[in-house]
Amino acid sequence: MFERLKEDIDCVFERDPAARNAFEILTTYPGLHAILIHRLSHWLWNSGLLWLARAISTFGRWITGIEIHPGATIGRRFFIDHGMGVVIGETAMIGDGCTLYHGVTLGGTSWQKGKRHPTLGNDVVVGAGAKVLGPIEIGAGARIGSNAVVVKAVPPGTTVVGVPGRLVEPVDTANGVHRERIAQKMGFDAYGVTSDAPDPVAHAINCMLDHIHVMDKRMEEMCNNLRKLSQEQPDLELPELDSCEIASTAEELMRIHSSDHHRNAKTNLSD
Repeated sequence: MFERLKEDIDCVFERDPAARNAFEILTTYPGLHAILIHRLSHWLWNSGLLWLARAISTFGRWITGIEIHPGATIGRRFFIDHGMGVVIGETAMIGDGCTLYHGVTLGGTSWQKGKRHPTLGNDVVVGAGAKVLGPIEIGAGARIGSNAVVVKAVPPGTTVVGVPGRLVEPVDTANGVHRERIAQKMGFDAYGVTSDAPDPVAHAINCMLDHIHVMDKRMEEMCNNLRKLSQEQPDLELPELDSCEIASTAEELMRIHSSDHHRNAKTNLSD
């Protein structure tokens, strides 16, 4: 028992830089209090003393603000930071070394009996306000972003953000070099803040820069071909290009009327 308690205190030191000493952790950390109370209520639950287990669990919720059903299975080195508003359902299973922040819900999506709450692998971190719902599996080492709503299984070692939860795709290093070059040409870089997050605006800009990169490459090929053509036919003259300034509709109409007027005047003179 004392070995487990020392392990719990050590994991607080590892994950909370605000922790100063063991006495402070033992007396002022509601996350630790909730885990200790849950161990007692869980033992009573498995021993068949269901009402007493629920009563102790409810008492733990009163004094900590953390609701853990006595039927939930929790591994070693489990840390709840701050903890207010955390809810862990009856059939939830949490692996070793996991971390939950305040406002997290490991909830169910069905009223049917049986497995209806999530299973967290080892070393999973769930950010503040996140909701992980249903009998899904969160792979070892996964990260759930703050306020994410996760209703589908998450592969090990990945990160999920958003509502509904979306996997953060790794940075595409192959396209990244081209995008950087195009961004430098255009005088801005859209990737400094959101290079590893599924931001829809950043994604749209990424697609635009990919398209510009392809167009830039084709234009370069066309220029090279034109240079070769001019070398083969030195007397070839290319037609001059008129100005391509964009005019407003009113200006365009005035230009058309003016040209029509000059054309009619010439026709009248010739007659």
